[in-house]
Amino acid sequence: MASKLLLIVVFILDLIAFGLAVAAEQRRSTAKIVQDSDVNYNYCVYDSDISTGYGVGALLFLMASQVLVMVASKCFCCGKALNPSGSRAWAVILFIVCWLFFLIAEICLLAGSVRNAYHTKYRTIFSEQPPSCETLRKGVFGAGAAFIFLNAIVNKFYYICYSSARENSFQAYGGEAGVGMASYK
Repeated sequence: MASKLLLIVVFILDLIAFGLAVAAEQRRSTAKIVQDSDVNYNYCVYDSDISTGYGVGALLFLMASQVLVMVASKCFCCGKALNPSGSRAWAVILFIVCWLFFLIAEICLLAGSVRNAYHTKYRTIFSEQPPSCETLRKGVFGAGAAFIFLNAIVNKFYYICYSSARENSFQAYGGEAGVGMASYK
């Protein structure tokens, strides 16, 4: 049977990661153009950069969740062979989907955090075009939050299917070392 404690811990980590990703989406940096009358140039002023920290926090909590599930399931590649059954087939499919959703979520969170931390530093004189105050597009952290949610569902189903297949795991020759060896006298 799947470990209930592991499922609860992973659920809490995924919930924290989801909450941080949603908070990062809500607190994205915004910028405005400010005019300096003494030196006659325009420049960009950015507000709080807290969403970068939220995005990195969500990235780390999601990574911790994924690592816990993969360590508990021995990353599906180590350990004894699983019994050929529907649970094993679902575990393979969910393993692949779980990693796909994890990678997409991590890419969204990492790209969003890096892009949100980037602030244009240049200035323009009055006669030139106003500076382009670049900010993160709306929805990058939101997409990361959506894939965190999907990953949270899939990795729990993966672990449950893996545990079910592991319980009924295949043991060649019933675990006896002498079976299959003939003794000739």
